[in-house]
Formats: sequence, structure tokens, C-alpha cells
Amino acid sequence: MVLKLLYVIIGGGIGALLRYLISGLIQKNTSGIFPYGTLVVNLLGALIIGFLWELFQNITVSTNIRVFLFMGLLGAFTTFSTFSLETLNLIRDRENIQALINIIVSNISCLILVFLGSATAKLLIKFLDRGKL
Repeated sequence: MVLKLLYVIIGGGIGALLRYLISGLIQKNTSGIFPYGTLVVNLLGALIIGFLWELFQNITVSTNIRVFLFMGLLGAFTTFSTFSLETLNLIRDRENIQALINIIVSNISCLILVFLGSATAKLLIKFLDRGKL
């Protein structure tokens, strides 16, 4: 159990650092009040988690690696709590259209990207099984 906690801590640290760097870089290079950095991190996290989940259904990966990636790294990387706070702040600032756009784009896009990540992993597995890659 202690080892799994270490995997979560290490993965979480890496995921949080990546979130900070990527989100900050994107937000710095965009204008306006819309939280583009958080949106991109959530979309990227959704794509990666869909891909890895499907891939790991077809290859053997240790529980510790799964804990490191899903609970630690991706758990800290994706920022749904930050998304929620930023949306609330948009509503408080009476930026209701921006808040609604953030809610719709984040939720629908993340669901689509989890599906696309999963579908991509399935295709990769088919090609690997056929010896095409």
C-alpha cells in the first residue's frame, strides 16, 4: 500500500507540474478572460486517459503503473476543479455566455476526446496484431 501511495504522490507531482506549465503557457499566449489553458489541459487529459484506458485493456500493465498514470499523473494533470471554479467566477462576473461556452465545450469535447483516445488505441492494437506497425 505504501508503494502505491508513493506512485500517486510522484505521478501527482509530475501531473500538477505539467498542468501548471502547459496551462500557464497557453493562457499567457491567449487574450481575454476565457480560461483556454484549463480547457486545453482538460481536453488533452481526456484524450490521453481514453487512449491509455483502452490500450491497457489489451496489454498487461502493472497495478502500480496504472495507479501512477490514472490516479497520480492524470488525476493531477486534469483540472476539473479548476474548471468549476473558473466557471463560477465567470458567472459571478456576469460573463454568463462565456461560462456557458466553457461548460458546453469542456464537457462535450472531453467526452468526445475520451472516445477518440479509446478508438485510436483500438486501431493501434489492430495494426499491431496484424503486424502492420
